[in-house]
Amino acid sequence: MTPLELLAPDEMGRADRVAMAAGMAGPTLMQAAGAAVARAVRARFRPCRVLVLAGPGNNGGDGYVAARLLEQAGWPVAIAALAPPRPGSDAAGAATRWRGPMVPFAAEEVARAGLVIDALFGAGLARPLEASVVHVLQAARAPLVAVDVPSGLDGATGQPMGYAPQAALTVTFFRRKPGHLLLPGRSLCGRLELAQIGLPDSVLAEIAPSTFHNGPGLWRLPVRPPESHKFSLGHVTVPAGAALTGAARLAAGAARRAGAGLVSLAAPDRATAMLLRSGEPGLMVAEEAPAALLGDERRNVWVLGPGLPATPATRDLLRRVVDAGRQVVADGGALTAAAGKPEALHGVSVLTPHAGEFARVFGAPGEDRLAAVRAAAARLSAVAVLKGADTIIAAPDGRAAISDNAPPALATAGSGDVLAGMIAGLLAQGMAPFEAACAGVWLHGAAAERALGGRPAGAPLLPEDFMAEIGVSLASVLSSRP
Repeated sequence: MTPLELLAPDEMGRADRVAMAAGMAGPTLMQAAGAAVARAVRARFRPCRVLVLAGPGNNGGDGYVAARLLEQAGWPVAIAALAPPRPGSDAAGAATRWRGPMVPFAAEEVARAGLVIDALFGAGLARPLEASVVHVLQAARAPLVAVDVPSGLDGATGQPMGYAPQAALTVTFFRRKPGHLLLPGRSLCGRLELAQIGLPDSVLAEIAPSTFHNGPGLWRLPVRPPESHKFSLGHVTVPAGAALTGAARLAAGAARRAGAGLVSLAAPDRATAMLLRSGEPGLMVAEEAPAALLGDERRNVWVLGPGLPATPATRDLLRRVVDAGRQVVADGGALTAAAGKPEALHGVSVLTPHAGEFARVFGAPGEDRLAAVRAAAARLSAVAVLKGADTIIAAPDGRAAISDNAPPALATAGSGDVLAGMIAGLLAQGMAPFEAACAGVWLHGAAAERALGGRPAGAPLLPEDFMAEIGVSLASVLSSRP
């Protein structure tokens, strides 16, 4: 199983230093890394003219090792060095063992290659590539294999620092980095292969990673004991707006399918209540004022926002529910009602903005979206979920997870309402907010994949289409537990 921990470039550097302090030799790690690159190349490409672009640091040293091993396997290989390694470094030692051809670091050499190995700079590069380096990389016409990350890609944020080449394959070591999963880095890396090079897992105890790849290994779904009854599994309440009743109905339906024992729609008036009662028979509809509903302490989780207007009244309702000690999932209208006033959301358990809502509440996240979501979570003491193709979930204590299993088909109105309801349904059953948000996000993507049923990931998919798959996805995870 692929490890869930994600290490930022500085954390990966610490892992190397801790391992070497414990007795691991730098040249041994470099030999293992270069060998992993050579194996990956041989497994995925036919022998051809290979050009290794070697930088002056450890990334370049990995390239020298890979070049030597490919040449020993009979591949025609040449190296174009951007600059020689620092004398006495591990990379210099690897370079002295290269006996093959050296060619100029030039665009015409890259253009002639049948395969290019980008061993210029790793994930820790802190500045944009020089124009001359960009010119050489852009000359590649053949597939490019990146060592660690495509040069110029920020391993912490997934953002190119000006320019990063498109790789067909990226080989990284020990643990993946956030930039391997965050867009556009995930796309620029092409196929990603994680290789173990001898670093012991014990180094993680000193690093204490706080960023993870979201998946079932990160959380455990609630299991119903034999004595379970509907009241022990929580009661989710979803206030509906008079104009957009479908959003609340989607959220409520998802909460039911995620396992909440009871789910109620709260209608703003009698006409809306009559409309809501024409929906699913298992959904209860209440016409009482929110103050009356809050008198029932069994209504432990509220979803506020789907279909609600972005008005002070919605903001006031959120405050009353929070002050009553209920858990709140804030979405849609509740978020927009807090535009420019993030403290209005203080006390909610989970907020689920898309990029536009996040910008309206907190300001544009900038290039380091992971840091921005962490800051939002810490500011509000709430779990923040920045929805997208690379959804980021952050907890107030600094933990964060990146989810990459959402198909493009989820980019449709209503899918966010379903997610809010799923998270609420898991909260109602006793899951902690961070774990409930991570599980809800992953199950949301898994249900959509199941609903696609082999169709292209970008095929149209309505929220109603994948609602039926929520329970199946839950059951699949529960049945796979040891």
